[in-house]
Amino acid sequence: MPAISQKGQNMPSSPIRKLVPFAEKAYKANKTVFHLNIGQPDIKSPQLAMDAVANHNLEILAYTRSEGSEPYRAKIADYHKRNHIMVEADNIIVTTGGSEALLFAMGSVADTGDEIIIPEPFYANYNGFATASGVNIVPVISKIEDNFALPPIQEFEKLITPKTKAILICNPGNPTGYLYSKEEIKILAEIVKKHDLFLIADEVYREFTYDNLKHYSILEEEGLDQNAIIIDSVSKRYSMCGARIGCIVSKNKEVMSAAMKFAQARLSPPTFAQIASEAALNTPQSYFDEVIVEYKERRDTLIEKLEEIPGVQVGHPKGAFYCIAQLPIKNSDAFAQWLLEEFDVDGETIMVAPAAGFYSSPGVGLNQIRIAYVLNKESLIKAVNILKKALEVYKD
Repeated sequence: MPAISQKGQNMPSSPIRKLVPFAEKAYKANKTVFHLNIGQPDIKSPQLAMDAVANHNLEILAYTRSEGSEPYRAKIADYHKRNHIMVEADNIIVTTGGSEALLFAMGSVADTGDEIIIPEPFYANYNGFATASGVNIVPVISKIEDNFALPPIQEFEKLITPKTKAILICNPGNPTGYLYSKEEIKILAEIVKKHDLFLIADEVYREFTYDNLKHYSILEEEGLDQNAIIIDSVSKRYSMCGARIGCIVSKNKEVMSAAMKFAQARLSPPTFAQIASEAALNTPQSYFDEVIVEYKERRDTLIEKLEEIPGVQVGHPKGAFYCIAQLPIKNSDAFAQWLLEEFDVDGETIMVAPAAGFYSSPGVGLNQIRIAYVLNKESLIKAVNILKKALEVYKD
């Protein structure tokens, strides 16, 4: 039988999705499953985005430009300017989700065997994107005891080698919910300029910040135009995960020229999804104000209830809608599967994401889970109560 590629063998399974078969068995057993495992918001997508697709007047569903439609890119540029990110349409390439933007970024700045430094825990698919691109991730560990703050500059500098091409951050962070401060962004800017590296920032959760804190983009930082690459997406901002529309943003012309070649190779982003995403940019601020209030209340409810469970330690998110919880267990993969296969409270159980998959360092995060607080407060309280009762009886 023909053998598959080494790259195919090395591709990691998603820690978020690999438990789906066990969840399906739970459904068949008539269990209710509270999904804390995936960042699919339950907030309604903006109606004007839905209406734009429903009321289209297209007669041919044709290719769009490889870089995305010009009117849409111009509107994206205006959106960024409103957020103090001074870019033009030519600095933007529309992609099929933020995922493709990350693939384009890695492919544009790094060759096979090159290295990208990433504070961990990080979005699990960075592992997959790196494997697909032949890039080696070099982790610098941030700790739950420090609330996943940026590690000291010395920790980054001792990892830099001739093969290092970039530092990648997610801000606010998935899976930690950590929001990098302006001062921390300035530290990263200093490192990448000193060592002539790229700074890639996944800023898809930019709107989701709490406690009167503000997001500070890497492209707000002076003198970083040639080093900075932003990854963005409509998925979480407008609760439009299924649109699969994102973009890569940079003022570095060589980066954008390279990314454009990748964009041409896949032809173009989807037409209807761009129509919806362009319309979504007209969403009023009141939509976000209401969403932020709702997520802050969910965060506060979740953290309060988790901290009532003996032996549980939890990070305090400043943004996004995730947190990492450290549990009094040895292996969260086994625990997550057990929750779905063997445990319920009055026919109800929970699905969580084991956190080891959000690290690249082996053996780290084995007793941690990521929780997405994308359920209403009542459901979150039920879910945490189930977790509490599960931990009382679970044996490693």
